[in-house]
Amino acid sequence: MLNLLADCFTRKASFAMTLPMILLSMTFYSAKSQTDTTTVFSFEQFMERVKIHHPLAFQAALQTEKGRAAVLNARGAFDPKVFGDVSQKYFDDNQYYSLVNGGLKIPTWFGVEVKAGYEENHGLYLNPENNTASGLWYAGISVPIGQGLFIDERRAALRQAQLYQQATEAERELLLNELFYEAANAYWNWFLKYNNLLVYQNALTLASVRFTAIKQSSLLGDRPAIDTLEASIQLQMRQLSLQQGILDFQNAGLQLSVYLWMNGSIPLELDSATEPEAYRNALKTERQQFSLAQVEALVDSHPKLQLYNFKLAHLDIERRLKMENMKPVLNLNYNPINEVVNGNPFTEYSIYNYKWGAQFSMPLFLRKERGALQMTKLYIRETEFTRSEESLALLNTAKSYWNEWNTTGAQIELYAKTVEDFRKLLDAEQTLLNAGESSLFLVNSRETSYINAQMTLIDLVAKREKAEAGILYSTASFR
Repeated sequence: MLNLLADCFTRKASFAMTLPMILLSMTFYSAKSQTDTTTVFSFEQFMERVKIHHPLAFQAALQTEKGRAAVLNARGAFDPKVFGDVSQKYFDDNQYYSLVNGGLKIPTWFGVEVKAGYEENHGLYLNPENNTASGLWYAGISVPIGQGLFIDERRAALRQAQLYQQATEAERELLLNELFYEAANAYWNWFLKYNNLLVYQNALTLASVRFTAIKQSSLLGDRPAIDTLEASIQLQMRQLSLQQGILDFQNAGLQLSVYLWMNGSIPLELDSATEPEAYRNALKTERQQFSLAQVEALVDSHPKLQLYNFKLAHLDIERRLKMENMKPVLNLNYNPINEVVNGNPFTEYSIYNYKWGAQFSMPLFLRKERGALQMTKLYIRETEFTRSEESLALLNTAKSYWNEWNTTGAQIELYAKTVEDFRKLLDAEQTLLNAGESSLFLVNSRETSYINAQMTLIDLVAKREKAEAGILYSTASFR
């Protein structure tokens, strides 16, 4: 008997020394010193910091910059070009020829190319048709009558670049959507571990108070020593649960710190005095409401589906270009020309002075062109099938999250009352124990049920919040 009491006192002394150490260990690694007050870090504050400061948010902004750069690059194909060509030959102190030609070319959106320039050729051995010793001004246009009339490589490249610019915005939204979903899950996991820890702390406090009271009663002879042993075992189990809760909470905090940055370059860590909201406050908070029809409608505008739409539009431009390439090449050129007289290029101008020409070419079998067109059509069909599959997958995922969100919401309302009923049972059993009409075993049983009910309710709250994040993720509705 004396050994049992001594063991109980030893356990009590050990607990008195261990409990402060446990409570002191409930901290995160932090750049700041420990403060006496705690700061609630709400989900909205956390997500706002992620949106503004996370490196991936800065990286996502670069996608739109890529789109603008691609459009600028494609527009360069329509830039006017200045050209010049000088070729001279000297031999035995004679100038065989001097050929000078320079001017300006202006490509247009409609495939017509405008050209103007100046030509001056002379020399001893110059082809007479090229002799323009006085200088010759010319201007004209080149018009594609066949291939290139409705679309060509330049126009196709620009339209595809414009589509790419729009697609980069969808890619940006997709990157942010993934980031926000992962961050939200990290926060609600931190929330779960924190509120579980609060339950463990409260349970340890209750076990400690009960152990002290039963030990005193046992010393006075009001209770058997076996009750003291049972209370001591219960106290040890609560200590073990608390230690595991501390570990889980610390690890969840480290995972949350992955998403805490300053200006996309400086990683931050949670302060030891920072904590999420308590689950009872979360029960009272008004959360966003969703209808199933609203969720289904939002899926259609998901950036992943938009990317498929842009890809189909890109392939459609390719298809049009491949069809255009099946036409024969037929280009007409017309250039009015005029010789400079006394420095004036318009003195001898006549509409009968001109140069014109035509170019024609066409493959006889068009196998290359037909093969390219067929491949593009197959890519279009393949993309359409993939888009339909992805659309159904997103829709079913969104419905799954909505079902979980809707069900857990109803379960929370029901189970909140269940937790309160477990608490009332525990209070009643404790009153009976104090009156000598119950046993420590029954009180421990009631208390264990109450603790498990609290943790089940906390888990339901976390599941509901994660399901809400899942809805926002599957519909790309994070804002």
